[in-house]
Amino acid sequence: MAYVATRGGERAIEQSERLYRAGLGDIDAQRVAAIRQALPWLIDRVMGEASLYEPDLAALALAQSGGDLYETVLLLRAWRTTQPRLAIAEPVTQESLFTVRRISAAFKDIPGGQILGPTLDYSHRLLATSVLEGQPFVPMPVEPAARPAPAHQPSLAAWQKAVGLVADVSATPVAPEDIPDLTREPLLFPAKRAHTLQSLARADTGGVLALGYSAMRGYGNAHPTVNELRLAEAELRVRHPRGTVFSAGRVKVSQAEVTNKGKSGKLELGFCATLGWNEVKVIAGATLDLNAPAAPKNSPVNEEFFLYHTEPVEASGFCIHFKLPHYVTFQSSLDALRDAKAGTAAHATSSTIQRQEEPA
Repeated sequence: MAYVATRGGERAIEQSERLYRAGLGDIDAQRVAAIRQALPWLIDRVMGEASLYEPDLAALALAQSGGDLYETVLLLRAWRTTQPRLAIAEPVTQESLFTVRRISAAFKDIPGGQILGPTLDYSHRLLATSVLEGQPFVPMPVEPAARPAPAHQPSLAAWQKAVGLVADVSATPVAPEDIPDLTREPLLFPAKRAHTLQSLARADTGGVLALGYSAMRGYGNAHPTVNELRLAEAELRVRHPRGTVFSAGRVKVSQAEVTNKGKSGKLELGFCATLGWNEVKVIAGATLDLNAPAAPKNSPVNEEFFLYHTEPVEASGFCIHFKLPHYVTFQSSLDALRDAKAGTAAHATSSTIQRQEEPA
């Protein structure tokens, strides 16, 4: 059977793209606005994996890609690389976050109290099929709290360190402009702490979940408990060239700390944070961070393994490239198979002739 390269050229490629876009239809500002309004949690996931906080652009990328998340993230990352970097924001601390949701599975009474915030954790998963019959789904109004929780909440880990539950790891302060940037520097191992956290922040949610879940089920070396999960808005404070520090707005952020009893007798912490609200990702990411220090070399919770294999653009790009022509390498494999088959047949023929020539 002959294997022949398919002929097409530029026109075939152009028409295939037109066919793809024809299935999506027209894209206008109204459609983009509808996506942003209807899918806020998906917008958050896309912004986190693209490491670009811009809800309108995220909605546009989703519309333009037809909802293909890997294509969406690639579009946003490619666009981001064309933009100038105007300034570096001031460091954001936990205490300065405008907190919307804050819970702990490790302690009931935590300093500042627990805040459920927006969640489906305790709800019934019932599909509103009546919407398909013309009855709109109207959510129940939110009742105002008798005593609203303070907008700013203290750090639980700081309190734990103060009472001796967590080892206080001292670190040399780093100026914001000296923090390494993963989008400009290659990821090398052993990874810098900043590179590890940046990689987890923009990692593929599904990939982080799969590997984090494997650690939770026993394939890691530390079983996590959620020490603190926080959904918040971070104020971006930027220093003007003339020296004035001003607020450039807020961005939604998620962060999780998970904990486990360490060999030292104190609690060990794993941490993960990302742009947007994405609880699953930060819990799973913090679990990987917790497991990484003592992970065996070839373990899925080894830092080199999970940082490489949860990078969405590289991973999806490598997978997709298998669809491209591999005629030469495949033909080489076929030639090797034919040679092996011919050699086996020749050896079998030689053995038969030799047996026939032997005296009875």
